[in-house]
Amino acid sequence: MGRPRKFDETQALTAVMHTFWQRGYEATSTRDLAESTGMGLSSLSNAFGDKRQLYLRALRRYYETNTAVQTALLEQPGPVKDRVRDLMVRAIDTDLADPPSPGCLIMNASMERAATDPEVAQEVRRHFTAVERAVRSALAEGQRGGEITRDQDAATLAHHVLSSYYGLRVLARVQPDRTALMNVVETLLAKL
Repeated sequence: MGRPRKFDETQALTAVMHTFWQRGYEATSTRDLAESTGMGLSSLSNAFGDKRQLYLRALRRYYETNTAVQTALLEQPGPVKDRVRDLMVRAIDTDLADPPSPGCLIMNASMERAATDPEVAQEVRRHFTAVERAVRSALAEGQRGGEITRDQDAATLAHHVLSSYYGLRVLARVQPDRTALMNVVETLLAKL
């Protein structure tokens, strides 16, 4: 008789996050979530609540992991344009990976659920706000150091960067041409 497997909440939430990320909210069943965690349906429900609560927890887990990586890239030392390039190239490499990436969970959530679920919209906004704040801060630093143009304020430039960044994430799904995507990055950086 084997020993019962110890419950690891972080590991279970990571599995839930990846399941929603791969399938989307609507296409994911509670059975899919139970299978991904190795938990029974009732144990999963007792630990985390219903499917919607699990989805919200998955979005929070994404924030703690992937959003944190994005903001850390922008906060590292070095030239600001290199940091912005690193952020964008990392997204391109992720989105063009083999096997194909499911894209960005937060972008997927914004398209699938944010318009109809205020709590999902709040989690999506939290992600976008954190990344925008990190981009704006890096650009302001670059403006103070003379690396980034002062033709527009850092907030306006941040919106341009984010429009390109999130646009790349969408474009990579329908036009997986790395050269074309990198051209977008280099054109943006030249204008900064």
